[in-house]
Amino acid sequence: MAFERLVRFVPKGDTSKVLIGEPVDSSVDVGLAVYKGEEVQVMVYSGSSVLDAGSPTGETAVIGQILSPVTANEAGTIRCIGLNYKRHAEEAKMTIPDIPTLFLKPPTCLAGPYPEPTIIPKHTIASDSADYESELAIILGKEAKNVSEADALDYVLGYTACNDISSRASQFAQTQWCYSKGFDGACPIGPVLVNKEVIKDVGKLRLRGLKNGKAVQDSPLTDLIFSVQQIVSFVSQGTTLPKGTVIITGTPAGVGFAHKPQELLHDGDEFIVEIQPHIGSLVNKLQNEK
Repeated sequence: MAFERLVRFVPKGDTSKVLIGEPVDSSVDVGLAVYKGEEVQVMVYSGSSVLDAGSPTGETAVIGQILSPVTANEAGTIRCIGLNYKRHAEEAKMTIPDIPTLFLKPPTCLAGPYPEPTIIPKHTIASDSADYESELAIILGKEAKNVSEADALDYVLGYTACNDISSRASQFAQTQWCYSKGFDGACPIGPVLVNKEVIKDVGKLRLRGLKNGKAVQDSPLTDLIFSVQQIVSFVSQGTTLPKGTVIITGTPAGVGFAHKPQELLHDGDEFIVEIQPHIGSLVNKLQNEK
């Protein structure tokens, strides 16, 4: 196994560089530690991308800013699976699908963890409908097309956390979801990319969404309707998925609009997508577009 967990980051004291590396402490929640202002030491790798990380250089650096594990150019068009948790389908009063529901986000959606702000677009502010969706994200390690379920994991590099930021007013006004979920920065991912060999069974992961410290989503990934293998196979049929493609796998029950009273997102809110073990906390601060 070439690596366990990789982070793409700007080192402390040198904002001119972007480095790839592995946290020295294999157990540290990188996103939460950096958010709290703690120093996180990283073993620097020779590569310039998590897709070709190279090998340890023997040097270490301290994280100044965490970036998304892949760049927007590497991710390309983001593939998104909707309605993929049983309890979420129930809360939305929708029938459990027989095949995955696929929608797309443009590369301009891709964003990183705090301190990069998560923007609420100005034209959606009046509707008060910004919402969170805590999700597991898959990152492909090689080009895939017409992949079988049996071979699907051969194409997976690893996993990270994602927040599928959505404008519910726009979503419910249309039958298509790409517009309401496709605004700039509406797909923050991170903080680390965890090798698929570390997470051999995503069903052993637990996903939580925390709004201003309050747990609003909490689910084991055993509630998934379609598995990682089924998803990768499905989205690759007749379609070339380049190396670096990001596939987000759906959100569990507890989205903001379903709470009573509703738990929607506003300027200044903090939202954390936490996936344990291994991945840790994707921290984002919401900010109204000026």
